[in-house]
Amino acid sequence: MRRRGYDRVVLAVPTSVPYARYSNETAHWWIARALRAMLGKAGIAPGELDGFSVSSFSLAPDTPVGLSQHLGLSPRWLDTVPTGGASGVVALRRAARAVQAGDVDVVACVAGDANRIDSFRTLLSGFSRFSMDATFPYGFGGPNASFALLMDRYMQEYGATREDFGRIAVAQRANALHYPNALMKTPLTLDQYLDARMISDPIALFDCVMPCAGAEAFLVMREDEALRRDLSFAQISGTIERHNAYPEDPMQLRGGWGVDIDELYDMAGHGPEGVDLLQTYDDYPVISMMQFEDLGFCAKGEGAAFVRARDLTISGDFPHNTSGGQLSVGQAGAAGGYLGLVEAIRQVTGQAKGTQVANAQRALVSGFGMINYDRGVCSAAAIIDGGEA
Repeated sequence: MRRRGYDRVVLAVPTSVPYARYSNETAHWWIARALRAMLGKAGIAPGELDGFSVSSFSLAPDTPVGLSQHLGLSPRWLDTVPTGGASGVVALRRAARAVQAGDVDVVACVAGDANRIDSFRTLLSGFSRFSMDATFPYGFGGPNASFALLMDRYMQEYGATREDFGRIAVAQRANALHYPNALMKTPLTLDQYLDARMISDPIALFDCVMPCAGAEAFLVMREDEALRRDLSFAQISGTIERHNAYPEDPMQLRGGWGVDIDELYDMAGHGPEGVDLLQTYDDYPVISMMQFEDLGFCAKGEGAAFVRARDLTISGDFPHNTSGGQLSVGQAGAAGGYLGLVEAIRQVTGQAKGTQVANAQRALVSGFGMINYDRGVCSAAAIIDGGEA
């Protein structure tokens, strides 16, 4: 059965709360700040909002139900999307279908997390029983060690070098220098990347994201609602989502995008050549390189050659992670899964200011999340086009 399109459902009011390296505020506070700022820009009173979607790792023991009461909301549609780095696109998909079905008029999609001292260690200690059971007996745990195995296997399999991954990190830092909310504001050279302290060989310091606190948000609504409110908006050309793809692979060198990428481009009516900019989920550069391949910009195993031949900066021939991505902006928990999508909405609606790509009409956003011990289990992608109020 051919999947229905997303006609007349749009994305509007991309909103970011500036990140903080550490914060004593709760996830509730960060989510509330994003929601208040977004509704204020849209001219929507909290009592008018009838849809609410939340992604957070640190909201517990509270839930989005309790958060609705805490924030004085009374939605007729409520969702929680616990898919980590895939949360932004997955939340978009759920909300868009609800709007399309008439179950809700306007959905606020918000992701936010706190980051106190020692929060990251505490989060990892209870993040995945599967990972703990598989890795703790061998004396290691956490994403750095797991992704080191993945990166090492990728390098052995396809001949990629640390210089190739460094080109991604260096380009993103160059982009971040133009993004006001980026926490990393010092230029990064390839030599600095290569000389950085080793964390879990072959992963070194600048391969890793920095945990922080922050929030990201956007609205999903009908096009006529956006026009009535005089809001710039992005149209949804196509989306895909896949969980536990290629379970037979002993080590993940491909993600779920590869299963459904033809359907994504079929829905959008074009291939990768029609994309003006790409926002990948970048908890580590090797994951972005995998996405270049699995999203069809080059063949599997050719990611390193692709990176060597392209300029990934804002003004380059292949703008990628134009805000600087998580590698240079920071990883605000589940909000990291929203960062690229919120930036993409800004780009195609001409609201990106310092990071604006010239003539950006169409963006592809991909998400990747929920690492167990040997792979990220969730993947998703969306193509969005610019629209005008």
